[in-house]
Amino acid sequence: MMGGMPNINITFKTQAATVSRRSGQGTVAIILQDAAETAKGLHILKSVGDIPAVLGTENKEYIRRAFIGNVNRPSKVLLYVLAAAANNYTDALTELAKHFFDWLVAPPDVTAPLAGAVKTWIRTQRDDHDALYKAVLPELAADDEAIVNFVTDDIIVGEETYSPGEYCSRIAGMLAGTPLRQSATYAILPEVSDIKRLAKDAMDTAVDAGKLLLFHDGVKVKVGRAVTSLTTTTSKSAQLKKIKITEALDLIKNDLRILMQDNYIGKFANSYDNKCLLITAILDYFKELEREGILQTGSAVAVDVDEQRTYLRNRGDDVSSLTDKQVKEANTDEKVFLMANIRILDAIEDIALPISF
Repeated sequence: MMGGMPNINITFKTQAATVSRRSGQGTVAIILQDAAETAKGLHILKSVGDIPAVLGTENKEYIRRAFIGNVNRPSKVLLYVLAAAANNYTDALTELAKHFFDWLVAPPDVTAPLAGAVKTWIRTQRDDHDALYKAVLPELAADDEAIVNFVTDDIIVGEETYSPGEYCSRIAGMLAGTPLRQSATYAILPEVSDIKRLAKDAMDTAVDAGKLLLFHDGVKVKVGRAVTSLTTTTSKSAQLKKIKITEALDLIKNDLRILMQDNYIGKFANSYDNKCLLITAILDYFKELEREGILQTGSAVAVDVDEQRTYLRNRGDDVSSLTDKQVKEANTDEKVFLMANIRILDAIEDIALPISF
C-alpha cells in the first residue's frame, strides 16, 4: 500500500501530460473498395510511403489526403480494403473493431444507406462496447455527436473537383491532427482554391443544422465552425455540438478507463482508503489537464454518496440512520461509486470587438 499510492498517482499524471501531444496525432481508419485482390484486408500505414502500390489512383489519393492533417499529421491510418463488388462494410467494420482509432471514413462513393449503417455501427460501439469511435460521413444528418456531417460540394484542388464524400478523408485527417487545446474552426486547407460558395445566412443555417462545411474568406478556403451533427439536446449537453468538446471528453473517458483497468482494478482491496487513492489519482489526472489548458480549473472527484446509499439499501442494509460519512466508508463489495465534475475549455471562436472612432 505504501508503494502503491505514488505509483498510481504518477501513472495517472504522466498519462495526462501526454494528452495534448497524442490528441494532435490521432488515428484515422479508412474503408475502401478496390479491384486489387492482393490489397484486400487490413493495412497499418504510418506514412504515404506505406500506401499499397496496387491500389487504384483515386483510392491512393483518398488515403494521401488523410495524411495531410492540420497542426500535426495523423499518427497512422488503418486501411481496410474490400473487394470492388462488396455490397456492405461488415468485414471491414468487424476487423476495425479490434483496433483503436479516432476517426472513421467510408469509401468516397458511400451511399446513404451504407453511411447510415456506419453511423449505426459507431453508435453501437460507443453505447455497448465503450469503443469511442467517431466518423466523418458525407451528407448524413445523423444528429449524433460522434458523427460529423460534411456537406461542402465542388471542392476545387488544382484541376480536380471533389464531392463531399471524396474529401471526407481530408477532414478526418485534419481532425485527427488538431491538438485538444485548439479546434478545427477556421483551419485552412491550403490546397483548395475554391468551393461551392454559400451566402452567410445559408452557412449559419447549415451550421445550426449540424453540418460541417468549408467557406471561402475571399483569400483562402477554411473550415467553418467545427460542429458535430448533433442537433437534439433534450438528453445531451449542447456542448457536444462542438467537435473539440466531444474529442476531449472521449479521450478523457478512454484514458481513465484504461488507466483504471491497468493500475487499479483487481490490484487493491475495496477499502475506503483505496477508494480515496483512486480519487486522488483521478484528480491528479484532471489537474494536469488543467495545467495543459484542456480543462478549466476546479475539477472535482468524490464518492457518490447517493449511489452508494442506494446500493447499500438494495443490498438489504439499513441505511436510515447512517451519516454521509458512514455511507462513504461502508463496504460496497466489489463496487466503487464515484462522481466527477469537469469543464472542458473551448477554443476562441467568437470575438466581439466594437471599434469607436
